[in-house]
Amino acid sequence: MNNAAGRMITGGLLLLLAGCADTGYYLHSLQGQFSIMQKARDIDDVLSDNNTSPKLRRQLQRVEEIREFAFTKLTLPRSGSYTDYADLGRPYVLKNLFATDEFSIHLQHWCYPLVGCAGYRGFFDEQRLARFSDKLHHQGKDVYIANVSAYSTLGWFDDPVLNTFVYWPDFRLAGLIFHELAHQRLYVDNDTTFNESFAVAVQQAGVERWLAQHGELKRLQSYRQYLKNRAAVVDLIERARQRLDGLYREDLSDAIKRLRKQQIFDELKQQYRQLAAKFTVKDGFARWFNGKLNNARLASVSTYHSKVKLFRSLLDAQDGDFERFYHAVEDLARSTRPKDASVPES
Repeated sequence: MNNAAGRMITGGLLLLLAGCADTGYYLHSLQGQFSIMQKARDIDDVLSDNNTSPKLRRQLQRVEEIREFAFTKLTLPRSGSYTDYADLGRPYVLKNLFATDEFSIHLQHWCYPLVGCAGYRGFFDEQRLARFSDKLHHQGKDVYIANVSAYSTLGWFDDPVLNTFVYWPDFRLAGLIFHELAHQRLYVDNDTTFNESFAVAVQQAGVERWLAQHGELKRLQSYRQYLKNRAAVVDLIERARQRLDGLYREDLSDAIKRLRKQQIFDELKQQYRQLAAKFTVKDGFARWFNGKLNNARLASVSTYHSKVKLFRSLLDAQDGDFERFYHAVEDLARSTRPKDASVPES
């Protein structure tokens, strides 16, 4: 039995022994992970296969370069992740569901064995996702569902390269790998916002360093403008969330709250259109704003971005030294009470 298979069995037993009410969900998650492992092939084998397309061969070779950069320049964990390749036959690996109460900006949290609580729930099975989403809608929840190209198993398994992201441009491919390896370097139980904002900060700083080392100065300049534009959009979203939070605390009828809530969403879309019209570099939010806005959709952005500035400032304070930065983040994690832990739901 190989190490990955052993971890799978161990993880499965731990899940079943944890006495969780939704055993079916956890079994579905294990089956989803196992199906990925079954499809995975060693990248060296893929590269030596004459049937491998030149494009895939080139991208997998680039992954090897990105991994080495992550280990040597960003001091990320030298794990076995991204040494296998799997074609899942679909454009995403799973879907994440985010949910809030109708008059709340705070995400509902679900708690899991081994990894603690998180502000989203992942699904490999779309029928199971649809049933769960319908249930939340019937409860009056705001629900947002996002396609996910990759996720980290936090070192429990060696995460493979997937067809869902392997053909991305080099800087995006590098950013995703840096992000997921950052979760292996540091993960705080029960604090989704801390974990995701930290990983985004490592992703951003890592991509900047990657582009600089490869002499792609024009792309580096464009990437930095992209980050500035995204930060401006995130600020817009955060201000809208503050307005919503204030509204929900007022002593008003539900009907009036619903009306004013929709007005805030409509105004946010208009503000975004005005802001984006000034951008010469796309911010990546255009498609996101085309969807229906609700509390959960806005909260999903906050989860990934609200603390990024804090972590980037902390990295700057360490003169860009990633190892010192990680130790500083660990100190910060020990001194910060995880907000997610106060609202667990299973």
